[in-house]
Amino acid sequence: MEGRDNNGFIGDNSPSIAGQYRWTTPAAPNGVHVTHGGLALTDVELAVGGKTVPRPTPATGEDAGRVPTSIIPEPNADRDQWGKGVEFLLSCIAMSVGLGNVWRFPFVALENGGGAFVIPYIIVLLLVGKPVYYMEMIIGQFSSRGSVEVYDMAPIMRGVGYGQLFSVTALITYYSSLMAPIARYMIDAFMYPLPWAHCRSEWQPNCIDSLAGSASPNDSSSNRTLTSSWELYFTKVVLKELDGIDDGIGLPDLRLTLFLVLSWSLVFLTLIKGVKSSGKASYFLALFPYVVMAVLLVRACTLPGAVDGIVYFLKPQWDKIYDPKVWCAAVTQCFFSLSICFGNIIMYSSYNKFRHNVYRDATIVTSIDTFTSLLAGCTIFGILGHLAHVTGKTDVGNVVKSDAGLAFISYPEAIAKFEVLPQAFSVLFFLMLFVLGIGSNVAMTSCVMTVIKDQFPRVRNWQAATIIAICGVLLGSIYVTPGGQCVLKLVDYYGASSIALVLAIAELIAIGWVYGVDRLCKDTEFMLGHRPNLYWRLCWRWITPLLMFVILIYNLVTLEPLMYRQYVYPTVAYGIGWCIFAFGLLQLPIWAAYAVYKHSGKSLNEKIKNAFKPTAAWGPIDPATHYEYKKFIDED
Repeated sequence: MEGRDNNGFIGDNSPSIAGQYRWTTPAAPNGVHVTHGGLALTDVELAVGGKTVPRPTPATGEDAGRVPTSIIPEPNADRDQWGKGVEFLLSCIAMSVGLGNVWRFPFVALENGGGAFVIPYIIVLLLVGKPVYYMEMIIGQFSSRGSVEVYDMAPIMRGVGYGQLFSVTALITYYSSLMAPIARYMIDAFMYPLPWAHCRSEWQPNCIDSLAGSASPNDSSSNRTLTSSWELYFTKVVLKELDGIDDGIGLPDLRLTLFLVLSWSLVFLTLIKGVKSSGKASYFLALFPYVVMAVLLVRACTLPGAVDGIVYFLKPQWDKIYDPKVWCAAVTQCFFSLSICFGNIIMYSSYNKFRHNVYRDATIVTSIDTFTSLLAGCTIFGILGHLAHVTGKTDVGNVVKSDAGLAFISYPEAIAKFEVLPQAFSVLFFLMLFVLGIGSNVAMTSCVMTVIKDQFPRVRNWQAATIIAICGVLLGSIYVTPGGQCVLKLVDYYGASSIALVLAIAELIAIGWVYGVDRLCKDTEFMLGHRPNLYWRLCWRWITPLLMFVILIYNLVTLEPLMYRQYVYPTVAYGIGWCIFAFGLLQLPIWAAYAVYKHSGKSLNEKIKNAFKPTAAWGPIDPATHYEYKKFIDED
């Protein structure tokens, strides 16, 4: 029987998986495969126990109406697929392993007790990260649908997909703007001496030279608050930052705008042929950062005081483990680090071949993501330990500010104190950050592209990429203005961070309860040949949704007005923020009402019930596989 070697359908080079259906169409004497209504007429072999189940002859007469051909989806010949399975794996690594690991993880660990944060983070990974990552890979590969069309499984919940699309769109409007200052630092790092290492004349007398050793920022003799040269360089030279946005945000900075255009140009070139081109780029985007990280880790470990920093990172502070704030931070970090519940994983896996082993890939990606966070933590805390040694401080936790400016303020300061080749290590560090950012932005942009192509199949990849890149530059220019960082934090808080948690809970309810864990397990069995075990089922149905709900309640109880550093936003800014938040959440009732309106039924209750059920076309997108899936579900 043809196709037996790879234990899959003909043309599927996926690894062998036991327990899956496979068939081929016998060739007629003239060499043409015999089909009926697009379906093969030969037997189906069930690779469990070596049994061969005869495939029933297509029904005729009255029985023909039992499986109407209209419910069988037409194959989408234009839908892309990954060139190789490893390209999917590397693309997921490039997406998940990003700024959240190298930038965000260290400062979240720093402000939550170092080692006290690592233990909750690993526990949360097992209860939230891995289960959701695997679930999204399954549903995306099974349906070959993007993050919106995948809700054919539960049309009344389609608003989750549109809400996540809105959230991802908000993210990509400012994500490339973060690449702009990173690129600026990378270019400036070639200068000798490093431009942020010394005070400029216009910053005096309130500036501390970065290489001034253990000078205190508080000058008690004159009651002046002094600021380091590296912080002033970031705020005065790179950002040209305003004290507030009450009088406007100003005009875009020319150099940052050029770097913004550069970052979007690289994203465009990566996606010009969709996953066919991004898959090739994933080899570099996923692997190169590890080369740089290894170099920085070796260098960090050889610095005086580095061991103290690494011990601070890995040694638990048991009193902080009982702090709910630490657990909340762990869930949030795991959530954003893996990019779960944003639609990106569903989108990437939708380009897989139907029998691809996503269980293996989900395990690899989540493990590598955690390993990278720990690796980056050891590297960064090694550098911070050295910084504490140089400045004469004994507490690594207080050696730098633990905020989002860590990448642009604290890291450059620490590297500037390297005695050997500080320029080279600065260039490598910011080049690594830039590549990580591009890899994550490629994934988010691909998610939007996939939704566009699912809705408008005639749109080509380069056309969709061009439109998104142009809009990205135009909207991103807002964030490279003097008041751009204030706007960025506002959009991030209301358009991404807050709304993402609510939509994540809605997604878990849609898949685990509306569609059902039992149905999801049947789909997995049909696709991969085995049913998920008790661990996955408990997490999907109970543990993960409840944990996410508890975190949501905690966030609401501890909610405080948003501030940028010590700046309180004007009332109109808070109003705009809540409008952004409301628009994302309103996708849920709007599309639910639309689904009820579109579904057939004699009464409103019947229409609502039908809106909770999968559409007739739900299932594998290949017609032959879809036919076998319907039989599999009906016979179970």
